[in-house]
Amino acid sequence: MLRAAGVGVGDEVVVPAFGNAEVAGAVALAGALPVFADIDPVTYCLDTAAVEAVLTARTAAVVVVHRFGRVADVAALRALGQRHGLLVLEQGESEAPYDEVAQRRERAAYLDARLRGVMVPDGGDGHTYQQYVVRVPGNGRPDRDAFARAVRAKGVDCRVPVKTPVHRLPEFRRCVSLPQTERAADETLALPVDAALTKRDMQRIVGACNALGGLLAPAF
Repeated sequence: MLRAAGVGVGDEVVVPAFGNAEVAGAVALAGALPVFADIDPVTYCLDTAAVEAVLTARTAAVVVVHRFGRVADVAALRALGQRHGLLVLEQGESEAPYDEVAQRRERAAYLDARLRGVMVPDGGDGHTYQQYVVRVPGNGRPDRDAFARAVRAKGVDCRVPVKTPVHRLPEFRRCVSLPQTERAADETLALPVDAALTKRDMQRIVGACNALGGLLAPAF
């Protein structure tokens, strides 16, 4: 799509660093330079003000990536694109059947109501919970990683959704200030909300997290 729009050598394309390197890699393959902007701490998607702050005369496009089942503020980003004459592209997530989304939402609501000591996700704007991502408060990555190990030891599958932001990978390393991206990478943890989980599974998740979460001083 970038090539079809004439984006190439000499152009800059604004992308998020919170996620995998796929989007930045596509920009590089088109011959353009990926430029990283910070995220909104609630949606984990590109923040419109942060995008505007990194625009230059060479900026040709913005690639908006929806994250974890929560959509970006596309209307605001498209309005920004219109003001500056930029192409705004979206990368969506794989869509799940309605029944599966409904079951994920049901399990997310169960966790929302019972988890203590972690920050649960904001469920606004039709969240489909592709991943149920909490924040583990404390001192960032050491606390989050210790929390994850302890929860796994109790039989709960969990994973760190973004281990290394793209701007810190060797092939895309940039000296840029992305405080919300860095903080999210240090604090986030994805807990299971799969449709196949039983009530006992959900109780195990809550029990394992609450036994640990109360040991951490809230930092939000």
